[in-house]
Amino acid sequence: MPGLLRGVARTAVVAGTATAVSNRVSRRQQGRWAAQQEQQYAAPPPPPADAPAPPAAGSDMTSKIDQLKQLGELRDQGVLTDSEFEEQKRRILQA
Repeated sequence: MPGLLRGVARTAVVAGTATAVSNRVSRRQQGRWAAQQEQQYAAPPPPPADAPAPPAAGSDMTSKIDQLKQLGELRDQGVLTDSEFEEQKRRILQA
């Protein structure tokens, strides 16, 4: 009978140790997985880049007026001929 008790006791110790090790491994894995999930969800994706604002209604007309003023100055300085000035003016006003 003492040999039987020794075998049962040894089996109980081995089973208990195996259970303790298994539980420790499981807890460690769960901790790692939890940390990975926190890292994934902790850093939100960067916000999308802002789209350029559409130009205001008056800004298009203002830019055309500025271009026409520059053309007039170039014509007055003699850089553009009258026909070149008229052609460029027509292109600006059509755009």
